[in-house]
Amino acid sequence: MIMGNGVYRMFEINDYVVYSTMGVYKIIDIRKEIIGEAENDYYILKPVFDNNLTVKIPVNNPNIPIRKVISREDAMSIIKSMTKQKTAWIDDNKERSLYFRAALKSCECSEWAKLLKTIYLEKQEKTAAGKKLMKQDEDIMKSAEKNLCEELAVALDLSPDEVVPFIIRHVS
Repeated sequence: MIMGNGVYRMFEINDYVVYSTMGVYKIIDIRKEIIGEAENDYYILKPVFDNNLTVKIPVNNPNIPIRKVISREDAMSIIKSMTKQKTAWIDDNKERSLYFRAALKSCECSEWAKLLKTIYLEKQEKTAAGKKLMKQDEDIMKSAEKNLCEELAVALDLSPDEVVPFIIRHVS
């Protein structure tokens, strides 16, 4: 939406957005602030599921990864496609870490689902062999799971704790 002063706003108050790898936020306000001599508009974001931290980000900064939460239909489509998703574990630790971090930072729900499936399947194999995942893989899996569950929770009107059981019911 273009405002009277030529400022472009992609989101409005009460929109739910995914902000970087930080999770799902609700836009609670849009404010003008003067910093130095420049006047800028800022989104004021509040986490939907976590702490009371409020985040302020500039409206017109294309380098900030922020997007609207996916629709219920898109969420269901991602869930239904999970069983068909191809996974490819990368044996080289450095290459895998770079790939996983890029997938996490993509801010794409479908990438998080693919990432989760890939790491989860590897974890199952390692557990069966009496081994463990590397800590960096475990950490990325936790971040991807948090982001995916939060977004799907908002899209499907569930709590994050209800998402995994919901997915299991719909892919079985």
